[in-house]
Amino acid sequence: MNAASRIAADHAGRAVNRQLAGRRNRSLAATIFLLYLLLSTAIGLIALAVLLVTILQDGLPYLDVMLFENAPSANPDRAGARPAIIASVLVAVVLLATALPIAIGTAVYLEEFAPRDSRIIRLIELNIQNLAAVPSIIFGILGLAFLVRGLDLGPVLLAGALILGLQMLPTVIIAAREALRAVPDTVRQGGMALGATRWQVVWREVLPAAIPGIATGSILGMSRAIGETAPLLMVGAATFVSFNPGLLTQYTVLPILIYQWIKLPQDAFQGLAAAAIIVLLVILVTMNGFAIWLRNRYERKW
Repeated sequence: MNAASRIAADHAGRAVNRQLAGRRNRSLAATIFLLYLLLSTAIGLIALAVLLVTILQDGLPYLDVMLFENAPSANPDRAGARPAIIASVLVAVVLLATALPIAIGTAVYLEEFAPRDSRIIRLIELNIQNLAAVPSIIFGILGLAFLVRGLDLGPVLLAGALILGLQMLPTVIIAAREALRAVPDTVRQGGMALGATRWQVVWREVLPAAIPGIATGSILGMSRAIGETAPLLMVGAATFVSFNPGLLTQYTVLPILIYQWIKLPQDAFQGLAAAAIIVLLVILVTMNGFAIWLRNRYERKW
């Protein structure tokens, strides 16, 4: 073997060694990242399990008929959460009737009909993405200035529900647009090739195919809105309501009532707060479970 061959073999050996060393380093980094991920997940699950067990232990003895039939009271033996439960359900109904259609309609327009090269459309899309990261207290300040005082609605349930609807709009719009993008363009092209209009294709083919993603994003957005407290406190939600609320009356919701009970020193109120947390968790888990059922029921493989 001449000198040139030995040099070439030496270079080739060094290149192989460098590749093996790089693979070992990447394998070590991947192992460390996996261990860190598993540790973080375990810590979160353990903390969640401890929290759930504590809430169940404290709240199950107080989860009775009185909690659903009685109004809040200074006497823990007669206190219940009926007005807060009714208000939370009414808020969900208002969100379902107002914010949800607007969000889905906006997503359909931006994804299917809006001109791609329009600066106004790009500005709207940028603002939607920015609004998704705005803290909830900012929406509360907006609602106080525009709805409660500007439109003179006052601190009523409708104002609070509309503010929560404004807060959930960006989340639902983004989720719905992603669901629409997941539908292959061949579905649209095939429909229009058969003579259907753009709206007929969207209404009869694209929207049904995007139902799983739209439903999941919508219900998750509603779940987040129902669990909010800060915006409702800003628009004047009461901490004590003893009557069944309506759309144009004062109100309180479960998160506010839970916060009020937790502040009280009596042990009975701590148990009532835990029972109200269980009710709120059941509502949220039911909504999330319904979203998962819809996704699995209508999901398609492309």
